[in-house]
Amino acid sequence: MSPRVRGALALGAVLFALVPLTGDRFWLQFAAHVMITCVFAASLDLLVGYTGLVSLGHAAFFGLGAYLLAGLTNGLGWSQLWVTLPITLAGVALAALAIGWLTLRTSGVYFVMVTLAFTEMLFHLFNEAPGLGGSDGLYLSARPHLGPLDLKSPTAAYIAIWLCLVLAFLLLQRMTQAPFGRALIGIRSNETRMRTLGYATGRYKLVAFVVAGVIAGLAGYLDASLYGFVNPAMLGWRQSGLVLVIVLLGGKGTLYGPMLGAVLLALLEHHAGRLTEHWNAILGVVAIAAVLFLPSGLAGLLRGRRG
Repeated sequence: MSPRVRGALALGAVLFALVPLTGDRFWLQFAAHVMITCVFAASLDLLVGYTGLVSLGHAAFFGLGAYLLAGLTNGLGWSQLWVTLPITLAGVALAALAIGWLTLRTSGVYFVMVTLAFTEMLFHLFNEAPGLGGSDGLYLSARPHLGPLDLKSPTAAYIAIWLCLVLAFLLLQRMTQAPFGRALIGIRSNETRMRTLGYATGRYKLVAFVVAGVIAGLAGYLDASLYGFVNPAMLGWRQSGLVLVIVLLGGKGTLYGPMLGAVLLALLEHHAGRLTEHWNAILGVVAIAAVLFLPSGLAGLLRGRRG
């Protein structure tokens, strides 16, 4: 990572950290939503950009993280952050392990379709289950808290989301720069050759799938904590497709590129939504322009000509 990119990331982290000082509740929630999307998009980039696995079912883990938190608070009355967060992430990890073990038996377009089938299956399960709120969703009876830190407070929730974003990025960066990450890049480039060299490529892909799922579940947990509400749309294919567009728009295989895509998407949604209710059409035009003129995505602009 070049000094230019490091400087830009540090500046972005500082700017996000200063948002609470504005005292504006709207921008506080807006920036918190952007940071959650950054975590979600970076988790998918581990699959798409580094492992070469294009998944249309990533929203399943985002939604599961949110619903597991709702189940713990509403069903069991547990709201302590040190209890709900580990249990939620462990539950998402088990789901990712099971889904990954099944889906990674396929490849290419078949993998895409199987992941899509899983997220649609979970969507209909939650959408049609009255005990889970059905299509109306669920309100959380309590927000996670850790001593005096109660995520019901917008500022406290914002600080927690900011910390999770920084930690998630550092974890993913460390993973991708380690030999494990280099092996994933090799699998993306030529899995047959990596297998010939003695790498257990299936295990590498499964670990990447589980890690990406857990971080997506963390994003879902944070989203439920921020809004105090969950609904089946969080698990739908539209959510998966949208985050995939964000990754491609920002620049896959960089981690910070998808974060840039998340910021751009949020700004487009906010400003274009004021002009027309069909703001998705504007997003489509921007996505097409990015593919034609920015093959490396927004990350290519940040890296510059020398990369």
